[in-house]
Amino acid sequence: MKTSQLSENLKGSEIIKIAGEVRALQAKGEKIYNLTIGDFDSKIFPIPETLKELIVKHYQNDSTNYPAGNGEVILRQNVSKFLEKKMGISYSENEILISGGARPLIYAVYQTILDPGDTVVYPAPSWNNDAYTYLARNKEISIEVKPENKFMPTADELAQYMEEANLIAVCSPLNPTGTTFEKDELEKICDLIITENKRRKELELKPLYLLFDQIYWQLTYGEIEHYNPVSLRPEMREYTLFIDGISKAFAATGVRVGWAFGPQDIINKMKDILSHIGAWAPKPEQMATAEYLENSADIDSYMTHLKSELSYRLEEFYQKFLDLKAEGLPVDVIQPEAALYLTVQFDLIGKKTKEGKTLETIQEVTQYLLEEAKVALVPFYAFGASQTSNWFRLSVGTTSREDIQEIVQNLKSCLQKLD
Repeated sequence: MKTSQLSENLKGSEIIKIAGEVRALQAKGEKIYNLTIGDFDSKIFPIPETLKELIVKHYQNDSTNYPAGNGEVILRQNVSKFLEKKMGISYSENEILISGGARPLIYAVYQTILDPGDTVVYPAPSWNNDAYTYLARNKEISIEVKPENKFMPTADELAQYMEEANLIAVCSPLNPTGTTFEKDELEKICDLIITENKRRKELELKPLYLLFDQIYWQLTYGEIEHYNPVSLRPEMREYTLFIDGISKAFAATGVRVGWAFGPQDIINKMKDILSHIGAWAPKPEQMATAEYLENSADIDSYMTHLKSELSYRLEEFYQKFLDLKAEGLPVDVIQPEAALYLTVQFDLIGKKTKEGKTLETIQEVTQYLLEEAKVALVPFYAFGASQTSNWFRLSVGTTSREDIQEIVQNLKSCLQKLD
């Protein structure tokens, strides 16, 4: 039986494919270091204890009926206060939409502001923009960004597409790279969008919008600062849809509380779309999150610990990859700035294994690292980059401190076996 063209042609997830290969090796009793998952091992990185207690309390209080379609009002009010306090931007409760994590909100943005055939511009690598563009039946313009720019898109790269774009979709800190926008570059991008929208207003054309996914914004390290379009350019408020939530900052990926904020008329239409899907965050989790956001001292303490642990892992891997590079092994690495990801390069195409097999594709490189080093990584082509990109995402959310040395030693050994 044939299904719809939409479902027939939707690409499967490369990450899920790699996960299947990991499980197959684990089923044979092999110890695999799975660094593919953009998630946390909840035994290593549990959610805040106070948040856990609040969730349990609201289940015990029988808060298990339908939540409000746009999110419980107390949560939207407290998200508003949280944004004002932590980011210095002011959005009212009616400009905020709650959902079961960030994914339904991104889907709703696409469905709300784009018509079939409209054009979405996004950088590659980036998480899932190709899938959302496809599901919304839009035209995609994917810009393969460069390692010398930390894989962040630049204003120069975007400028030529301003007139034909209907949506520009970006993420900072970026999944998969763990890198961020520099202030001046984001300002230049905002200026391009503002200028283009002035032109469109004169011609009475539909605006150009910016989807700004900042789900990792609280996880920045060292001197790195998170910048957002509306703080830099207040005129961007009319054109910016933010994606945010607790999934990453509180290691709460399974709790499923996300929020979007932006122009109220768009937020209202996003709510209407999601009301037909029922993509609500469970009411107890909403009520618990609302209470937790008022607990500044607990949040600050938790974030200090979480960031310290993630930063330690990222820096350890970074320094050890620099050591491998200094030894002449075919690797490279970009300094981590945020999130739970490290960007690493394995320049192995054309190398021969000890069995005499030449590694000819990135898929073969990925498989070699998995089978020989017992390390699973995600190649950047899984995030829309070209099939020949030899850069990979390394995620530290499921890694203990004690694992790092063995992982790097495994990688070193397998690289030394190549001719």
